[in-house]
Formats: sequence, structure tokens, C-alpha cells
Amino acid sequence: MELFIILAIVFIHELGHYLMATIFKWRIRSIMLWVFGGVMDTDEHGNRPIHEEMLVTIAGPLQHLFIYGIIFFISAGEFVPSSLIELMFHYNTLILLFNLVPIWPLDGGKFLFLLLSSFIPYRQAYHSVIIISLLACISILLLQLFVFPFTLSSFLIILFLLKENRLEWKERYYVFIRFLLKRYQGDSTVKGVRSIVVPHQSSLMDVFAQFHREKRHSIYIQFSENERKSIEENDCLQQFFYERQYNKTIGELVQY
Repeated sequence: MELFIILAIVFIHELGHYLMATIFKWRIRSIMLWVFGGVMDTDEHGNRPIHEEMLVTIAGPLQHLFIYGIIFFISAGEFVPSSLIELMFHYNTLILLFNLVPIWPLDGGKFLFLLLSSFIPYRQAYHSVIIISLLACISILLLQLFVFPFTLSSFLIILFLLKENRLEWKERYYVFIRFLLKRYQGDSTVKGVRSIVVPHQSSLMDVFAQFHREKRHSIYIQFSENERKSIEENDCLQQFFYERQYNKTIGELVQY
């Protein structure tokens, strides 16, 4: 009965993500359900509008309010034991609070990433949320080992999240390349223009590291105090993906 309640709550939670994603016509690969949560795998990470990703992210936690309504409705009758009502309320609250913890790939971690990427460059935001997640996992493990009562289930869950974030850190370069490739292909949302000033000895990756979501960049290359040249974002992306100028500096590309 406990397992059924947990999986039902997780299913309704993921159903919220799925329904909101289908409204925005996201490409959904799969949905995986675990005892402690689920994951909706999509092809839209990082290239959809921030407000869309935020709505899809919070759609899951909002389903728990719907579940609270179901619990209240059931508790009004006398056909369900009070112990079962308490169990449903307990697991619904536990799963909701767990998913709001700012650890990637939980909803709290995704929301933190979206919040950071609204103000700072994409790569910096992505790296920051993974580092925060790793530190949070390590802190929770230490607290459980030396402060709080030890439970095997929560210990294994945190180990799993630690493993997931370690894998995300190892694949951070490929995630960033996917972000750049979507921009090069014209699949990303643009809501404004932002200027970037870089030294002429900067590499293309140094320039790309300053790219913001939902911004098109005009890049100004500083050669000296009085000499400055400009290049558009698409030209830099073309030099990287099409011309494969990986080792040239931005100054050499402009002069070339």
C-alpha cells in the first residue's frame, strides 16, 4: 500500500510536467518513474524560453496541491482509515519538499538553474548549479552520518544524486556545445541584444562562455585602447562549427 501511494504521487507529479510540456509542444523522449521521484527526458533543455521551462518545472510541484485536495476530499468521508489518510499526507509532503531541494536534477535544482541563467551567462549558471548540487549532497550526507538519525533509503537517494551530478559535471562540455549548436541552427529564443567586449587574444570558447540565454550578442574585440573591431555572434559560431577554427583567437579571425 505504501509503495502504491508513493508511485501514484510520483505519477501525478510527472503528469504535471508532461501536460505542461505538451502544451508548449516539447519533444519528449521518455518519462521514468522511481520510488523517490521521476524524470522527464526532453530535447528542449536550454533552448526554450525561460518562462516556458519555469512553467514546465513548477507544473510538477503544483500537482501536490491537487493531491492535497484529493486527500481532503477522501478524509471527509469515513470509508478510508485515518492511518491511510495520514500516510498519504506524509508522503505527499515528503515528496514535495524533497523535489524543492536545490539539487540537480530535482525541480528545485532546475528552478535554481533557470533563475541563475536569467542573470548570468549560460555556462556559468550551469556550472554553478552543479557545484551547488554537489556541495549540497555532500553536506546532507555528512549531516545524516553525524547529526541526524541514519536511514538507508535517504542515504542511497543522496548517493544517487551525487552520482548524477558527478556525471553532469563530466558532461558539462557537451551540454554547452549542444547549447551553442542550437543557437547556430537558429533554434533558440531571442528577446534582445547584448554587447560583449573581449580582448583580442581570447579564444572562441572564451567568447562563448559569456553568452546569455535569450540574447543575441554583438561582440567587440579590443586590440588596444583606441582600436576595436566588431563581429556578430553567428559569424563566431560559423567559424567554430563550420570552419572548425578551434585554435585561433578571436583577433586572428577578425583579421583573417
